[in-house]
Amino acid sequence: MKFLDQAKIYVKSGDGGAGCVGFRREKFIEFGGPDGGDGGRGGDVIVEAVANLNTLIDFRYQQHFKAERGHHGEGQNRTGATGRTLVIRVPVGTQILEDDQETLVADMLEPGQQIVLAKGGDGGFGNTHYKSSTNRAPRRADPGWPGEERWLWLRLKLIADAGLVGLPNAGKSTFLSVVSRAKPKIADYPFTTLVPQLGVVSVDESEFVIADLPGLIEGAHEGHGLGDRFLGHVERCGVILHLVDGTAEDPVAAYKTIRRELKAYGHGLDRKPEIVALNKIDALTDENIATRQALLAKAARKKVYRLSGVSRAGLPEVLRALMVRIVKHRRTKGAANLTADTELGVAP
Repeated sequence: MKFLDQAKIYVKSGDGGAGCVGFRREKFIEFGGPDGGDGGRGGDVIVEAVANLNTLIDFRYQQHFKAERGHHGEGQNRTGATGRTLVIRVPVGTQILEDDQETLVADMLEPGQQIVLAKGGDGGFGNTHYKSSTNRAPRRADPGWPGEERWLWLRLKLIADAGLVGLPNAGKSTFLSVVSRAKPKIADYPFTTLVPQLGVVSVDESEFVIADLPGLIEGAHEGHGLGDRFLGHVERCGVILHLVDGTAEDPVAAYKTIRRELKAYGHGLDRKPEIVALNKIDALTDENIATRQALLAKAARKKVYRLSGVSRAGLPEVLRALMVRIVKHRRTKGAANLTADTELGVAP
């Protein structure tokens, strides 16, 4: 299945059905009076978050969504049927934005969450509605109200516990393939990963989800390379694993390049908890490893882990460090949700 994390759609709710002008016709009843029913209400357009989707590829082939219009009223005071509701299913983590791509309409964070995007139009009144003591035979009936219509943008931000960042060929795909059952493309040339990849990692009877993002390069925030369009998937991560190629000519410069791009992107990515790992140590001597690790630790101002996706050296230590940060993030997030529910008067 192809990956697509952004799509534009058009939604329109159903128009209301028209009211009916009708009169009762029955033998031996000379003046039966009005009996035209009201029109039915148009169908709503609803968006629902579902757990078994991880791409917006379906919206490449269908961009227009229209709910059923309400049925017209009929004689004998029969109200028209309500139009069927149209449900649009999107992956969990999808943001819905207005056509300006800035105004947030909804953020679909929980499976089963539903939001009404467009309400159906009300049905028109039949002539029975206008019957009165002074108007015994009204011939007025109203058309239904039009439904709502709008253009919207869908933007998927994958929900992962940890995000992998680094320059192209830093070893991110190899790392993901080793720690999970994911099968990303691995090759000895840059930009082998063109779309985000997710993997489930098991650590000491615990699990977390990690996302491998396409490699950044200098100037990504200006659109160079693949740009920074996939960095939105890191926004929901609790921790960043920054892999630095130990065989690079200047690992410190490689580290600073990614940090600059994270800061230029904004949205607080440069302030997220970060674990730095010097990767591909299997291709270095012990002396080179120690030297590069010390220089990188000085530049990052934090502990630098040693790692090799090929030989699996240092993997347990790095994964446990990730798990500690993720557990802390989950507790903080859970406390924040509990506080929000308390303020809204929702029982825990």
